[in-house]
Amino acid sequence: MKLVYTNSLAKTLDSLNEAFFFNIHLSKTQKEEPAKWLISRRGKAGSYASMFAPTELDFSKGAKLFTGEVIRSNAATGHILGEETCRALIRLGIKTPEVKDALKRATNGMLKRLYYDICAFDVAGTVRGRSINKGLSYGDKMRKLRGMYCCGICSVSYWRHLAVGGLDYSEKRLVLGMKDLKSHRDGKGGWHRFPFYYTLLSLNEINLKPALDEMRYAVPVLERYLKRASAKTKISERRWVLAERILTKV
Repeated sequence: MKLVYTNSLAKTLDSLNEAFFFNIHLSKTQKEEPAKWLISRRGKAGSYASMFAPTELDFSKGAKLFTGEVIRSNAATGHILGEETCRALIRLGIKTPEVKDALKRATNGMLKRLYYDICAFDVAGTVRGRSINKGLSYGDKMRKLRGMYCCGICSVSYWRHLAVGGLDYSEKRLVLGMKDLKSHRDGKGGWHRFPFYYTLLSLNEINLKPALDEMRYAVPVLERYLKRASAKTKISERRWVLAERILTKV
C-alpha cells in the first residue's frame, strides 16, 4: 500500500486516512516513512499557523477531503491539511524526538491562533512578547475556548484533531463544538455551513453524547442514501461504509 506522495500532502493524508478508516494494519516501518515525510512539511511556505504545508500541487490543483468534498480556498487548504496532518501523526504514534518536536511546534502554532486574535501576530506568526503559558491564566483560557474555528469545514478538521487528543482541553472544546453544530441544524437532517459527510466522519470518532445526538439527527438522510446509492467509486464506498457504521452505532 503506497502511503507517501511526495508531490501532494493531500494525497498522502488520503492514503493514511484510508488505512485508519478501514483498520488496515501498518507495520512500524510503514508508519515511520510517512511520519518522516509529514514532519518535513512543518513550517514550510504555505503552512498555516506553523503547522504542515501543502505542496504546490495541492494549492494549484485543489484538495479534496477524505469524504470527497472540495476545499475551496488556499487558506482553508493550509488550515485543514495542517489539522489533518497533526491528527495523522498522532494516529501513527511514532515517538521519535523529531516527530515529537514537529508536532509540538505545530500544536503551539495552532494554539496561538486559538488563544489570541490573528491581529496580535507579527509577520513570523508569533505572538508579540507573550507566550501561551505566561500570557493567559486558566480562567482566561477557559473564556477563550472555541467550539468552532472560522467556517464549518475548517471547524470539522479542528474537531478531528481534537478527537484524537490534539491541542489542549480537547473534550471541553468538543462539547462546545457539538453545541455549535446543533445550532446550525437545517431541519432536514443536515447542517447549514457544515459539509455533511465530512461532519459525520468527525462525529463518528467523537465519544460524546451530543455527537451521538447529531448522528441520530442525520439518520433519515443516511437511510435514504443507502437505499439509492451504490459503492462504485472510492468516495461512494467510504460514504457507504460510514453511513452503515453510524446507523449501526445509533
